[in-house]
Amino acid sequence: MLVRPARPDDAAAAIAAVYAPYVTDGVISFELDPPDAVEMARRMAAGETRHPWLVAEEAGAVVGYAYASAFRARAAYDRAVETTVYVAADAHGRGVGRALYDALLARLTEAGFTQAVAVIALPNDASVRLHERLGFVPIGVNPAVGYKFGRWIDVGVWQRALAVADA
Repeated sequence: MLVRPARPDDAAAAIAAVYAPYVTDGVISFELDPPDAVEMARRMAAGETRHPWLVAEEAGAVVGYAYASAFRARAAYDRAVETTVYVAADAHGRGVGRALYDALLARLTEAGFTQAVAVIALPNDASVRLHERLGFVPIGVNPAVGYKFGRWIDVGVWQRALAVADA
């Protein structure tokens, strides 16, 4: 498996394909319509170089991706990021999520970010296990903040220190 920076010209369509089932088939994503390749490329570009997007490839095919985004828009949150990882359905259980997250967290630490925050629609035992194995700790639960497919969904927040918060 190769983990590398995502490139809009070769990864946006594949990233969109990995993500679409999370939108259409479940409540892990709160989007209602899956974004197409053009929209995914726009999202990747919006992160610029500050917030990396990574893909995992096996035999030349994208089998997962991870990215960071601004935690909040205000300047005081500038050294914290929200992290996300998605793995293709046929690649679950093979260490793809872990490999992506290891690479993402290393890049974020090197870039000087101090906190990584993950937001997980609940229940999602696999995602909770992955995050906790990576050192994320549960911070709290926002009950019934999402509504999809006719039901209310709780959202959990996990956080991991990346570096010592200094001045």
